[in-house]
Amino acid sequence: MRNISLDNITTAVLDTMKDASDARFREVIGSLVTHLHAFAREVHLTHAEWNAGIDFLWRAGRISDDKRNEFVLTSDVLGLSSMVDLLNGSAHGTESSVLGPFYVEGAPLLPVGASIVGDNGGERVLLRGRVLGADGAPLAGALLDFWQTDADGQYSQALPDKPEFNLRCRMRTDAQGRYALQTVKPRYYSVPYDGPVGDLLRAGARHALRPSHFHVLVTAPGHRPLVTELFAEDDPYIDADAVFGVRSTLVLHFERRDDAAAAAPYEVEAPFYDVAFDFRLGAAEASA
Repeated sequence: MRNISLDNITTAVLDTMKDASDARFREVIGSLVTHLHAFAREVHLTHAEWNAGIDFLWRAGRISDDKRNEFVLTSDVLGLSSMVDLLNGSAHGTESSVLGPFYVEGAPLLPVGASIVGDNGGERVLLRGRVLGADGAPLAGALLDFWQTDADGQYSQALPDKPEFNLRCRMRTDAQGRYALQTVKPRYYSVPYDGPVGDLLRAGARHALRPSHFHVLVTAPGHRPLVTELFAEDDPYIDADAVFGVRSTLVLHFERRDDAAAAAPYEVEAPFYDVAFDFRLGAAEASA
């Protein structure tokens, strides 16, 4: 087209994709182009601002590697990751929350009641509950994958002197759908702040902190996989999560227990925090 103008450029771009065989591709990319062009018009985007945006993307690519994805982090701090979770969560199960950049596949498979404390300091926690189907029936053999920070707010990737799977494990529920895990109370932490996302947060006068939480990935045959987080209600950042992952149904009370009698059934040393939560999985056929 030789007569491109402000009035027809959006249509011209959309026309180039009209013969794409994938209808969903045409819908998604077409809408993206339409909104991008509308955004540029609305703010009257300057060359300098456009260049700053391109430079942000270039630097995000430069800093990303197999342990850090700055594009995912960008999606997180802009609320897009949580938006996708909210749009695609199951209406019949536990609410989902962001996966985050710190998941590691292949954590050791441990029995119900096992401890992942190791040589980590901090307050002891017993995290326990059940995995249920949408109908409330317990799911035996469901697989839970746990990961968390230590008591100083550090994931294993930042602790070269710790084991690769520090404060990580997988566990299958017992015949009654129960799980139980001995661990330490995690601490709030900062998302990476030394790259372009940090620049974005500083420019917006925003902090980079996330409230303390346990990450959990739950799977069972015939059910939708669940990626979620469990938060401590007393965390100072519970109402100010930098990546918008908190859901009220996932905010839990940490019940402190000081007596040995309460600890004995779980083979936990007192004092400890007792945290109970039942996961509910939606049926796989509901995933559409």
